[in-house]
Amino acid sequence: MSDRSARKSYKSEPITVTFEAGRCLHATECVRGLPEVFDTAARPWIRPDGAAADRLAEVVRRCPSGALQYELADGGTEISERPTQITRSSTGQLTVRGELRVDTPEGPRAETRVVLCGCGQTRLQPYCDHSGPCGQ
Repeated sequence: MSDRSARKSYKSEPITVTFEAGRCLHATECVRGLPEVFDTAARPWIRPDGAAADRLAEVVRRCPSGALQYELADGGTEISERPTQITRSSTGQLTVRGELRVDTPEGPRAETRVVLCGCGQTRLQPYCDHSGPCGQ
């Protein structure tokens, strides 16, 4: 992955939240869901101690792009939705939720939520980064 999409970790005792900036499509599900944890005006902008781990995990799962992910201290992670669901936007983005294996230039990645580019113009293949017509 490029530096732009490197993962940053934000850790509390019960949960670690990771964020990949290059994949963020600014749906703001996190900020609307838990503004006491996700505050884009603060540094660090993610403060996982600001909510119970189960509530934080629920809000992280709302992130359509998968830019936000979590791991619980006991090793628990997100369970894939079944059946896998694919939704195409009017501009061509593919929002996919389920048990996924995504082929990337760095190799295959296990995912549970992604927004894939439908126009081929993304700089973050295969993820949508809003750089082409499907991200407009």
